[in-house]
Amino acid sequence: MRILSVSDFIVPELYDNFDTEKFSDIDLILSCGDLPPEYLSFLLSKINAPLYYVRGNHDIRYESKPPMGCCDLHGKIVTFKGMKLFGLEGSRWYNGGPNQYTEEEMKKKIFTLLPSLWWHRGFDIIITHAPPRYIQDGEDPCHKGFKSYNKLINRYKPDYFIHGHIHKNFINPSHRITFVEKTKVINTVGYNILDIDINGNK
Repeated sequence: MRILSVSDFIVPELYDNFDTEKFSDIDLILSCGDLPPEYLSFLLSKINAPLYYVRGNHDIRYESKPPMGCCDLHGKIVTFKGMKLFGLEGSRWYNGGPNQYTEEEMKKKIFTLLPSLWWHRGFDIIITHAPPRYIQDGEDPCHKGFKSYNKLINRYKPDYFIHGHIHKNFINPSHRITFVEKTKVINTVGYNILDIDINGNK
């Protein structure tokens, strides 16, 4: 399975200079936030694959104009080709804007989801906007990660934790990845392509 994940800024390669052939083998699109809804709708129209998203702290238009045909994954678990997907939106609270959570608020949100996580026996891929704390995050109030996410990784040991929010230039794609035991934490700012062998070699 080939997954295209996107976040934070529009990439010409995926918009103005879109090459249909280059992305023809994408099976799934995941958006980690801070992108115009029209951009997600455009990707969905160009790529024959479902698109799941979580909102970032700048996605204030999604309430009145959600991306057409795309699915909000916040607080939900869905299964796609045998892989369980889970999503959590937003950043750390810093000025009281939309889609911002204190650490305690995120902790409570995850607590309400524990019955669903138990029922589904965890998840294989989680998408968030913010990163886990001390893993690819920043030190300013806006860009600190959530400690609650570290606990999710430790408890459920997903194969992939995909996030955005932390803007960096990655010349080498491998620099996007931080291993936390068996979990690959991936900063997908801009875009990233992930290949998964769903027959057992993830």
